[in-house]
Formats: sequence, structure tokens, C-alpha cells
Amino acid sequence: MKEDQANVVVSYLDSDHHPHLSGEMPPPEVRIITSDGLCIPAHSSILASASPVLENILDRPRKHRRSEKIIPILGVPCDAVSAFVRFLYSSRCGEEEMEKYGIHLLALSHVFLMPQLKQKCIKALIERLSIENVVDVLQLARLCDAPDLYLKCMRLVTSHFKSVEKTEAWKFLQKHDPWLELEILRFMDEDELRRKRNRRHREELRLYLELSEAMECLEHICTEGCTSVGPYDMEPASKREPCGKYATCHGLQLLIRHFATCKRRANGGCSRCKRMWQLLKLHSCICDQLDHCKVPLCRQFKLKMQWEKKGDDAKWRLLVRKVVSAKAMSTLTQTKRKREDPKEMIDDHGIRSFKL
Repeated sequence: MKEDQANVVVSYLDSDHHPHLSGEMPPPEVRIITSDGLCIPAHSSILASASPVLENILDRPRKHRRSEKIIPILGVPCDAVSAFVRFLYSSRCGEEEMEKYGIHLLALSHVFLMPQLKQKCIKALIERLSIENVVDVLQLARLCDAPDLYLKCMRLVTSHFKSVEKTEAWKFLQKHDPWLELEILRFMDEDELRRKRNRRHREELRLYLELSEAMECLEHICTEGCTSVGPYDMEPASKREPCGKYATCHGLQLLIRHFATCKRRANGGCSRCKRMWQLLKLHSCICDQLDHCKVPLCRQFKLKMQWEKKGDDAKWRLLVRKVVSAKAMSTLTQTKRKREDPKEMIDDHGIRSFKL
């Protein structure tokens, strides 16, 4: 059996399987010994050109000048060593060999500093990751300095932790490598924190985009008029169809009509009127039309903010920057305005409340 395996390897020791050789090759002068005693012949020039580690081993002085060069490769199956030697000669590795010995070949490629084989192994192992083998592959990726493979394994463990926890590999890990277990649990905690931060960021961005659109819509209503609400010097529109230009238009019109007729506004007891005050104040912070703006109270708010200094000025400046930034991002990412269904953007009371 061992002779057959050695013969298979020897078949690769010719010029047809190595692009850098031409003509007949000299007889092999190196013997590679595996854990179970298999002896694989090889050429020192091929080994040295493929791996700097093998080159250093071959350059070491020997006790006897005529002694044969022997390189032991132990700790992996002999078939994996045979596949490794074939790669040294052909720079190729079959799918079946990767399926069976991908883990062993990754370890050999790391030990003997062969980046081409290492990348092939990493790619093959990523494609073959499963709940059953992910813990073993993770341990190897950590030892072999394979960050891409390590991250893929961590993400698979995080997304399917309940299933991974039931495997024998995980139970073995808990007993023999508690530091890696702690590393995995920390990664899971950090991943959950990242997800929460991203969700919060998306929610904030969505709110700022809604406020930015509300500012445009407020100018639209107060300047052009829409449906039944508009400037005092303009006749109401003859067509009472819902506005298709802004998703928040209908809700903002309801809020304006309520603001104009509310009796609790003077005492500050109406939450919807407070919301309208906030929108008008936010508009005045963004508006750059000093004397020609038709939005109610815009000029008054500007003068009031110039003369009064309140503790919430910093918060308002931050809100203004966020709204303006969200509008700029929306303009850059959307070449064509896309409006959603108004029912998805507003509730029965109009514009959503926002907290400063």
C-alpha cells in the first residue's frame, strides 16, 4: 500500500507536472518520511523553490556528506503528505483532496510558509464550513493565522450557537480550551452590541430624514399651498386630492389645522401644538431666507434665538446638523426621489414626535 502511494507521488516528479523544468529530471535525492513510515522521494530543487522553510532544512549541514537528505513530516495522514508533495510539483490540488485533507493541508501550508496553498485551503474550508466542523476549523484558523477563516467561523458560531453548543467539538473545547470559549463568548457579546448600535443608528437616520422631509414639506405648504392648507393670500386648491409630492404632507396639514384652532395651546397643555412649535423652531434654524420666508414665525424664532441664550442651544444645534447631514446623504444616494406610502410614514396624529 505504501509503495503504491509512493509511486503515485513519483509520477508527479517529471517535467510535465512542473512548469519550471524541462527535459528529463535527475533522480530524486530527498526522502520525505510520514508518521506511518511512508517514504516519498522528492527533488531538493523543487522543495527549495516552493517553500523557504524546506529550503532552510535542506541547507542545514549534515553529519555525513554522502548521507541521504531526509525530511520528516509528521502528525498528519500520509495521504495528506502525498497531496502536499504533489502540490509542490504541480501547484494544483484536487477537490477530493481538499474535501478529505483541507485541514491538514492548511496546517502544512502554514508551517512551511506556502501562501498560495494556504489561500486555496482557506477558500475550500470556507466553502465547506458546517455546524459540525466549525469549532475544529476555528481552532485551526486561530493557530494558523487565517483571519478570514477565523471571522467566518466566528460568525457561523454566533448565528447558530444553539446548534453548535450541542456538538461534541464544543464540549471538547469547553474542557480543554476555556480561553477560546471565552473569546467566542466575547465575540458574540460584541456582535450583539454592534447590531444594537447599527439598529439605533438606522432608526436615528430614518428620524432625521423624516424631519428633513417635514421641513421641505412645511415650506411647500406655506409657499405653494396644498389641498386645503396654504398661504393666507392664496385660494385653496380646487382639487382636494392627497398630495403625492411628500409622504408627510397630509399629516403635517392635519397638524397645522389643529395648531390654528387649538384652545389649549396658550396654556402649553397640548402635546400636538408643542410638536408644531418644535417643527417651526427647527425650520427657523435651517432656513436661510431671512426676509422672504413664508413659514409662520420663522423670523420671530430667529430673532428670539439671537437675543436669548438657553441651555438647550447645543442640543438644537446638534439636531440641526443631523437633519442637514441626513438630507445631504439622502440627496447623494438617491438620484430620484422615491416616496413611500404615506400610511407607513405618519400616524393618525400627523408627524411623529421627536425627543430633544
